[in-house]
Amino acid sequence: ISDTRPSDMSFFGFGQTAEIDIVLNDAETRRKAEHKTEDGKKDKYFLFYDGETVSGKVNVTLKTPGKRLEHNGIKIEFVGQIELYYDRGNHHEFVSLVKDLARPGELSQSQTFDFEFTHVEKPYESYTGQNVKLRYFLRATISRRLNDISKEMDIVVQTLCTYPEVNSSIKMEVGIEDCLHIEFEYNKSKYHLRDVIVGKIYFLLVRIKIKHMEIDIIKRETTGTGPSVYHENDTIAKYEIMDGAPVRGESIPIRLFLAGYELTPTMRDINKKFSVRYYLNLVLIDEEERRYFKQQEITLWRKGDIVRRSMSQQATIATQRYEGSNSETASAQAKEESN
Repeated sequence: ISDTRPSDMSFFGFGQTAEIDIVLNDAETRRKAEHKTEDGKKDKYFLFYDGETVSGKVNVTLKTPGKRLEHNGIKIEFVGQIELYYDRGNHHEFVSLVKDLARPGELSQSQTFDFEFTHVEKPYESYTGQNVKLRYFLRATISRRLNDISKEMDIVVQTLCTYPEVNSSIKMEVGIEDCLHIEFEYNKSKYHLRDVIVGKIYFLLVRIKIKHMEIDIIKRETTGTGPSVYHENDTIAKYEIMDGAPVRGESIPIRLFLAGYELTPTMRDINKKFSVRYYLNLVLIDEEERRYFKQQEITLWRKGDIVRRSMSQQATIATQRYEGSNSETASAQAKEESN
């Protein structure tokens, strides 16, 4: 969950004189989420949402008991930063909070320091892409005259949305004059990450021999600005609609389940550094291997299941109370009647 930076090489090269450990107060109960690292592997990290408090303890353990550790102060930071891979080493921080844990002095024994960052703003979702990384982490630092001792601990942030107020369907036509005329329709333009894309394709005119048809979900990551803009397209899913020739008047239904794919919410102009957008790409291939396609942007969002769960819990409690009060009233009435 965390990575430790090489630190505190003493003047005579005896290495690190203290170890730092960061422990969250709710580590036992807090949910973890899988998140892709830069090398493509998946690790589990503590999951946070915007506005949640981040609190815990920083444990400083002296490696040599009885030996004092001089320092120029101990602090903990909560950082949200964006790193563009083509601009390594230049981190763009959009959240930077600092708490001083100890004034300059010396530690004669191992010590624990409490910290709390109250209702922290976490405006963007954690993201690891082809050319950019957005991460949140805690960093505890013991400032020293020569080399600091520090420890970082990554967390994952997810952004939750409520159901979009406007969610119109998508209707489009694809045509090659006098050869092909197709109309396709998707039930909506905004989908949550576990949604189902439902649609229909109508063949109004077919004069070329189509042998294959599919829908692709394409993720487009855009980084940089002005002349140094990089676009990275990634085909996330391929859904075969038909294999064989359609006839005029035929309509083909589409049902594409999103839950099985690695998707993130749509991200538009995040801190003016990058965007992640998704497109449905309708692809037709004829017998001469010519490809015809039509692309349409869709918006993906993360459903707030936490809110829904707490609401359903409230509803259950309210129902139990209501039924309980009704049963109490009924039993009271029964007692009166028996008397």
